[in-house]
Amino acid sequence: MPSHKGTNIFSEVGKFFKENDATSAMNAIMDMTNALKLSEKRLFGSESKCNCKLTQLQLLGLLLLFPCFMIRNAYNYGTSSLYGLFRCKSDTFYRFLSRDTYDWRKILATVSWQLWRKIQQKRTTEATGPVCLMVDDTDYPKRGVQAELIGKIFSHVTHSMMLGFKALFLGITDGKSQMLIDFALVGEEGKKKNYGLKQKQLDARFSKEHAGDSHTAKRIKEYDQSKIVLMIEMIKRVIKQKIHFDYILADSWFACAEIIKFVTSRHIKCHYLGMIKMSRTKYTYNGKELTANQLVALFDHPKKGRRYSRSLGCYYITVDVTFAGRNVRLFFCKRGKWAKWNGLITTNRQLNFIDAYRIYSMRWSLEVVFKEGKQNLGLGKYQMRNFSSQIAMTAITAMQYNLLSTARRFSDYETIGGLFKDAAMNSVELTLTERIWNMILEIVREIAECFNIEDEQILDMLVNRSDKLSHFVEIYQLKQAS
Repeated sequence: MPSHKGTNIFSEVGKFFKENDATSAMNAIMDMTNALKLSEKRLFGSESKCNCKLTQLQLLGLLLLFPCFMIRNAYNYGTSSLYGLFRCKSDTFYRFLSRDTYDWRKILATVSWQLWRKIQQKRTTEATGPVCLMVDDTDYPKRGVQAELIGKIFSHVTHSMMLGFKALFLGITDGKSQMLIDFALVGEEGKKKNYGLKQKQLDARFSKEHAGDSHTAKRIKEYDQSKIVLMIEMIKRVIKQKIHFDYILADSWFACAEIIKFVTSRHIKCHYLGMIKMSRTKYTYNGKELTANQLVALFDHPKKGRRYSRSLGCYYITVDVTFAGRNVRLFFCKRGKWAKWNGLITTNRQLNFIDAYRIYSMRWSLEVVFKEGKQNLGLGKYQMRNFSSQIAMTAITAMQYNLLSTARRFSDYETIGGLFKDAAMNSVELTLTERIWNMILEIVREIAECFNIEDEQILDMLVNRSDKLSHFVEIYQLKQAS
């Protein structure tokens, strides 16, 4: 399961997977899980029976190792080399994954927060930057209509409708490591409230009775909920864990009054930073209600507020306004005379444009997580009928990535155990955020100015459509090596 050559520069966990050899990934996952304090009672709410062939922890451990043995799903387990060590039927895994009693949100959180707290213990000896929560969704394309709750979704990557789910993720990064810490699988009901399916297709969907108080039933309720509501609930769960973070980063879809009001409420000690749409949304400036484009027209002159950043190669405008009854700061930027203006919004009125730009670039680490998760770990590719199993496998894949990402951060040490000991940080290579930032500075300026396109579009192509732009990355890598 080799990584795509076009994304090597952004790779975080791809180094663990070489062609037909994932030994490094296996060792990293096993070392990391052995270093954690995991108990069946805490993870699953109960302990395995004494006469069972494999315990719940053993089954979870085997599932975590599936990508290391090129096992695509439980059905293929019997033909794998791992089967020679732990003999069990595929049904054992299917039963395990489909159980409604397992709280996979809690299981993911238990593993992830242990890893994160160990990492943050080392931040006291480092030059620290902001810790950011990142929100974004990704497509889960599926092949058939037999899966429970399956429907059609609009893909912003292919700009077309496809059969599948939307997976809304909450990630966290400190600029050196990034993790997936929470998620929800959602659908798009559509105007006809049929999820884009014909009646025959709706009837063909798998259905199962779930106890009303089961964890799967709670997940099913999330399926039709607003992404805004789900995002807020996810952030609340992070706050309950007493995890410190400085910013919430999101794209323009989440820039709404609900989010701004939530972030500026008294119990939240952080700031929001995200893109805005240059739409009809109005902001209050000097008692007047103005759209983003009207604000730009008001300040689009050197004497009125427009500035030029040589380091970023762009024009920008900073303006303080009121939105949803809250004081916020807007940044507008463009490249070249004929380029379109784009906007950022933040609740931090002390933030300058350069720092805002740099911090927001950290959000792209989540896009890299999606890319690598799909390439190396099979994120979203599980063809299972049961919705419980979709939830379970997403949580397991998130844990796989978090374990490997944490291991990678300290991969220069002799053993992964170095993570839990004092260690100097000067041997760690450039972080993912630093590499993204350098790529922005070196490539984006040139391409954006030539073609009048924006950073978001360029990064989207580099990360999500890298097969078409791999030669750019190869050139960049040669330059770095010279």
